[in-house]
Amino acid sequence: MPRDGGAGAADLTRFLKLLRPVDLRLTLSPLRRGAGDPTLHMRGQEVLRATRTPLGGATIHLRLVPGGAGVEAQAWGPGAPWAIQAAPELCGAGDDDSSFQEMLRIKGLQGAGLLRDLHRRFQGLRIPRTRLITEALVPIVLEQKVTGIEAHAGYRRLVRRLGEPAPGPPDVVAGLMLPPAPATIAAAASWTLHTFGIERKRGDVIRYACSYARRLDALTEVSYGEAERLMATLPGIGSWTAAEVSRVALGNPDAVSVGDFHLPHQVAWAFTGSRRGDDDLMLRLLEPYRGQRARVIRLIEAGAIGPSRRGPRLPIRSISGM
Repeated sequence: MPRDGGAGAADLTRFLKLLRPVDLRLTLSPLRRGAGDPTLHMRGQEVLRATRTPLGGATIHLRLVPGGAGVEAQAWGPGAPWAIQAAPELCGAGDDDSSFQEMLRIKGLQGAGLLRDLHRRFQGLRIPRTRLITEALVPIVLEQKVTGIEAHAGYRRLVRRLGEPAPGPPDVVAGLMLPPAPATIAAAASWTLHTFGIERKRGDVIRYACSYARRLDALTEVSYGEAERLMATLPGIGSWTAAEVSRVALGNPDAVSVGDFHLPHQVAWAFTGSRRGDDDLMLRLLEPYRGQRARVIRLIEAGAIGPSRRGPRLPIRSISGM
């Protein structure tokens, strides 16, 4: 139903009827890059997200209606038609956890008891699919081998300096920013990114990847494995980055981020009670859940399952002189 959205932006609305419970905050939290992310605002079961679609920039407002019977979606901007059409997948409507539920019924399966409890507790958790690979890749690359605090700060500066205000009524989208266009990032000088707290290595990776944005975004049409393999052919894109992108952009319920600093310890603690783990142990423990391993990881993360962090942490660095 088109209406005037203000500021010359098309306003489209859609009601998404829910066949299963959906927790918008829990489902979409993997898309949020820290509490100050200027591209995504959350308040309870309401989400405002600014995005660059194939049709142009858009803001989408999602609100879970009282009682949880559905989600009201409203979008503004040139990309509003695309965003409205993609809203169900963004909310996890295409996410199928039936095989996971079958796994949980297998007697004696290690970790099944904990996972059954977490699945009941977080029944509204879905795996979202944005269908926007380059948009997901940029902030994920910025998280390579640095603290979340440092990565999120760099992304905020990048968006605020190279992005633009999100389309929509000013009273609704105040403070919301569109992420920079891939062409803008590709054309940015390395010294410009350096002023945002992004050192040359990660800056070069995102600039190069953004120069291939059209080819990257076309990978939504191939299988999960093929998309991850092709992503990893780009310099600076390894298996960790490809898996993180696959989970949010493609809705891959089996993506496992090998090489993560904390994840192996969380999985080891959840399954064995051991404080320390490594990638090999993590993969062995998750193997019985192949096909649904990303869901297992998200449930463990949602439940904040893991040992207290007493060990060494990545330092927050200064990149002066780098």
